[in-house]
Amino acid sequence: MSLHHELPPDKHEQLVKAVRLEWLSIVYLVTAVTLLYFTLGSSQAMKAAWVEDILGLTPPIAFLVASRVRNRKPNDRFPYGYHRATAIAYLCASVALLALGGFILYDSVSKLARFEHPPIDLVKPFGDRPVWLGWLMLGALAYSTVPQVILGRRKQPLAAELNDKVLYADAEMNRADWMTGVAAMLGIVGIGLGLWWADAVAASIISVDIVRDGAKNLRVAVDDLMDKEPTVVDDSRADPLPLWIKNELMLMDWVADAEVRLREEGHVFVGEAFVVPVDDTDLIGRMERANQRLRGLDWRLHELVIAAVREIDRPEPAREP
Repeated sequence: MSLHHELPPDKHEQLVKAVRLEWLSIVYLVTAVTLLYFTLGSSQAMKAAWVEDILGLTPPIAFLVASRVRNRKPNDRFPYGYHRATAIAYLCASVALLALGGFILYDSVSKLARFEHPPIDLVKPFGDRPVWLGWLMLGALAYSTVPQVILGRRKQPLAAELNDKVLYADAEMNRADWMTGVAAMLGIVGIGLGLWWADAVAASIISVDIVRDGAKNLRVAVDDLMDKEPTVVDDSRADPLPLWIKNELMLMDWVADAEVRLREEGHVFVGEAFVVPVDDTDLIGRMERANQRLRGLDWRLHELVIAAVREIDRPEPAREP
């Protein structure tokens, strides 16, 4: 049994595309963050959008680092390899989102409670002719919003193909960025119309969205590290692979009963299959052939240990806390 996992050729091509998209995302976000910084003014909504774009750098950086680390070969210190580097990167990105989203929410609500009136001044970026800074803010927000939606739509199918939750979380952040952009634009327009509270309200809406994303992704990351049952990439339902493997085992004429237990390690699955054989005839050969067949079912099945037992000790159904 091979101890090393390599992506199939078609999946490797998808990974190359994903890496290119993440590098493109980083370059684009650096320019967007720079542009927003020079047009921040005193707007709380602009500050929230700026911080969210800075946070947006975390998932692509985490994906690129994890994509390099997870392919290292197992060794004495890490006999199972480095596949969980993806889960750790996912956890780091989620914690960053939740923490900074909470800070922005606190800051925005505090300014709203103090009735702070953020002014938007006139500037002279093109010579002596003054220009309302709000127009520059709106342009910067448009630049920081529209390309992210396009990037998110490009990344989402790749995340599903590669079974990569870090890439999927990044795609979701990109696709949902239009909410941030629209909220911040409404806040700027509100200040221009004399609605002093519009800016802080817009910033609060943005920060709530950041906190929601961070909390959702943090829950999924912690569940994965606690070896929860595998789920599809958007965490909407259980992955069908364990049941598929069990059904394949039950169809074998030498298996009387079977149970499968898998866990996620980054973008691949590892686990055990417990079988009750009908007899002991050529048992080792049967299990070796079964293992070879089962591992061919899905590229994500990195390692499967088949153990013969006298009876199946099935876990109790989970209870919601």
